[in-house]
Amino acid sequence: MALVIPVILCGGSGTRLWPLSRSGFPKQFLVLSGDDSSRSLFQQAVERINSIGVDKKGVGDKITLGETLVVTNEDHRFLVLDQLRELQSIKATLILEPVGRNTAPALSMAALCAQQLANGIDPILVISPADQTIQNEAKFTQALQDSIQSVEGVKNSIDILGITPIAPETGYGYIQKTGSKDQNNAYIVERFVEKPNVKTAQ
Repeated sequence: MALVIPVILCGGSGTRLWPLSRSGFPKQFLVLSGDDSSRSLFQQAVERINSIGVDKKGVGDKITLGETLVVTNEDHRFLVLDQLRELQSIKATLILEPVGRNTAPALSMAALCAQQLANGIDPILVISPADQTIQNEAKFTQALQDSIQSVEGVKNSIDILGITPIAPETGYGYIQKTGSKDQNNAYIVERFVEKPNVKTAQ
């Protein structure tokens, strides 16, 4: 049975959504979705990532879900705690960054903390940003469960979820895949291109 530790990256400032999103109240703490008006993007992310432990076609019962880790900064500590308090069934530990340094240091801190919480077991980390909107949550949950099965028991393995682009986009990263799907619907990643120019995106 896989030990899975959910990790929510919640350090963004959300400046692109100004004036709704401000440094003291960034977009991940806003309620933006019309179909779940009582939950912020952050709360939806926490609930969504914790749903992987719910049985779906015999997969959820093979997962032991650990305590959720939330990587955020000192300025948003009380916002995070207030919003977590409303999700009464989910336990979480906060990892507070003194200064934001983007994704790699945040993930490094989460991995070190997860190792301590796992008591000698090598856990699988399922990592999600706090500010996504997912339209088909059931399909997303299934993709995460497939991903967990793909990496379980494989040393130094990383799975990444992606979508097929519908147009060239310079604001997102691209994953170039090779070969065909394996039994877990996974491809081998050949390379990753971060926020390319228009020509490369095309």
